[in-house]
Amino acid sequence: MLKPALLAGIIHIAASVTAQQWTETNKENFSLITNKGGQMLGYSPASGIKILTVNGLAFKDLNKNGQLDKYEDWRLSFDVRAKDLASKMTIEQIAGLMLYSGHQSIPARPRGFGGGTYNGKPLAESGARSTDLSDQQKAFLTKDNLRHVLVTSVESPEVAAKWNNNMQALVEGLGLGIPANTSSDPRHTAAATTEYNAGAGGKISLWPEELGLAATFDPAIVEQFGTIGGREYRALGISTALSPQIDLGTEPRWNRIKGTFGEDPYLAADMARAYVDGFQTSKGRDEIRDGWGFTSVNAMVKHWPSGGPEEGGRDGHFAYGKFAVYPGNQFELQMIPFLQGAFKLKGKTKMASAVMPYYTISYNQDKKNGENVGNGFSKYIVTDLLRNKYGYDGVVCTDWLITADEGKTPDVFLGKSWGVEANTIAERHYKVIMAGLDQFGGNNVAGPVIEAYQMGVKEHGEAFMRRRFEQSAVRLLMNIFRTGLFENPYLDPEYTKTTVGKPEYMKAGYDAQLKSIVMLKNKDGILPLQKNKTVYIPKRLTPSMRDWFGNVTPEKLDYPVNLEVVRKYFNITDDPEKADLALVFALSPMAGVGYDIEDRKKGGNGYLPISLQYSPYTATHAREKSIAAGDPVIDPTVTDRSYKGKSYTAANQAELKTILDTRAAMKGKPVIVCVEASSPMIFSEFEKQVNGIILGFGVQHQAMLDILTGVEPSGLLPVQMPADMKTVEEQYEDVPHDMKTHVDSEGNAYDFGFGLNWKGVIRDSRTQKYVKKKKP
Repeated sequence: MLKPALLAGIIHIAASVTAQQWTETNKENFSLITNKGGQMLGYSPASGIKILTVNGLAFKDLNKNGQLDKYEDWRLSFDVRAKDLASKMTIEQIAGLMLYSGHQSIPARPRGFGGGTYNGKPLAESGARSTDLSDQQKAFLTKDNLRHVLVTSVESPEVAAKWNNNMQALVEGLGLGIPANTSSDPRHTAAATTEYNAGAGGKISLWPEELGLAATFDPAIVEQFGTIGGREYRALGISTALSPQIDLGTEPRWNRIKGTFGEDPYLAADMARAYVDGFQTSKGRDEIRDGWGFTSVNAMVKHWPSGGPEEGGRDGHFAYGKFAVYPGNQFELQMIPFLQGAFKLKGKTKMASAVMPYYTISYNQDKKNGENVGNGFSKYIVTDLLRNKYGYDGVVCTDWLITADEGKTPDVFLGKSWGVEANTIAERHYKVIMAGLDQFGGNNVAGPVIEAYQMGVKEHGEAFMRRRFEQSAVRLLMNIFRTGLFENPYLDPEYTKTTVGKPEYMKAGYDAQLKSIVMLKNKDGILPLQKNKTVYIPKRLTPSMRDWFGNVTPEKLDYPVNLEVVRKYFNITDDPEKADLALVFALSPMAGVGYDIEDRKKGGNGYLPISLQYSPYTATHAREKSIAAGDPVIDPTVTDRSYKGKSYTAANQAELKTILDTRAAMKGKPVIVCVEASSPMIFSEFEKQVNGIILGFGVQHQAMLDILTGVEPSGLLPVQMPADMKTVEEQYEDVPHDMKTHVDSEGNAYDFGFGLNWKGVIRDSRTQKYVKKKKP
């Protein structure tokens, strides 16, 4: 029997004579309604909405008008519902829907990135709970009508679930009752020193970096990840993944190459398709229609039309990396992972539901308008190509903060309004809208969007701009309807607790890590190693460094691995004389960013080489003159970004010294190097001095130890390992497979698709399929 308080929240339509065919169950802070033969509904009695009964079935009266509107009718198609709701929204409500929040920590941090307050105070001083909404979150949800929230760290899965329910209860009672669509950047990457226990769960399952998933050369593993990752996301309240990153990794110096599926367009396309199919597809009772449903997660693929070919490897988050260049004329090849992968799915959802253009200016590619602006401002890139030529009609969302002002110097992490730096903030919003995009990443305030609307009214008239805003509203609403959030956005914290990071998910992630590890060298069959050997593990000197946000970390000397985990495999000694062999855990070279403000202050142009080797490097083979240049606002006098003749030394040069010193200390006894890689690197500096090399992209050390002691390696290189920096400088940023590769002491070339197992060089169906296609 329903409680009297709940009975007051139910309206029976007088015309309905069919007996009631639904029941209600009370949960903590929300209620669940089960429709016989229909959709399950979740709502908060505290939100003030009513339940309508029509033909015996229950529906949520989200706009509280006592009638069943089309958008409230779960029996209708997503398209019909989205169009109905968009037609009812005010411009202010649509403007809020077009916002995507800045990064939110749950709970909010006391200050800085992800910071926020509770009743004007930091959480610890406020008396609030971790599951409460911050002051800032309440403001953007209520005043600015924002409904897309980007979540970063969460205190625990249960806290995430309860916070989600509080947020959904708030917005359910506002206006038209549009639920919030919460998103996340990738959050499954393994922490190297974390221990894996087959019987234990975790905060979330741990998988290789995306480049590591590519190293499996197995799309089935990537689809499995998408399925598991999607279920964990939905258990956390996350219904949009700001992933996968399917830029082609054709520029080996780009610091985001680890987040790609590598340099090969065909492998990347297959991996992209598998990833999106896994995340977006609901099956069985979870499916609503067309493959979409309650376990679906919208995949926002990034970054159209590929942000990989950054000139000199410099990244577009900063003004020094504004330009993507195409010296090999391979602009269209860069799009293959989108056109043949994410937009051509095997599953019923057909194509990725959202796309994010990158910050970069695709230099001199707009042949129609001759305009060099960031991809998020380019009507040619978004409307002429993505929408008109390639037929994409899903959501297109800007990358974060493209409408904000840039910093005073090219190295400052602020807005990224590349190519439209001189425009006002409102003018940038208008340009984005007229370029064909639907949403503004990292913008919490609706004001500039409304200003942009008024600009459009002056230029095109009210009717035109209303249609344009409704067009974006329909696209954005479709992704909320498809994931079932209008029916039930609420979570059972106990289900969340038992789902996220459950043992079988942890095992699947760990197995993928094992399959991603590449064995590069195994001289004289030194591997696998017998357990209980005595090993020497040198400490790692980590230099003092400054991160993207300007924070400085102090220098430290410590073991690079969790010794308690190592002891389950080997005996450990600090004396090389007593060791049977040495294990050196090394990070790939920290390549730099390609810019130094001190060089600029001293009269240089500020630009430096990005190096893939540990030892000091001088760019004697760099371009005489850069392809692209120019900062019209902050540094207009720099018309050439060449760094030819300049030098750079990797911040972690000490890694090379550690390897070579260990070789000397071992006096001919075996040295095995375990590389924790984030990009291609130069192996010629030490390869001939060591007996074995294994390489992982974002894996736990324990997975490396399992490979070292007998689990057969099967990973393959998803990128080439260059012979030297000369070949790096001479390769083209937009062309795959165009470097001379390192050849080791055993005669093996570290080329795309290379890897060893216990029998030797791997040649199987994967190499047959992908390696033969490697030339564009």
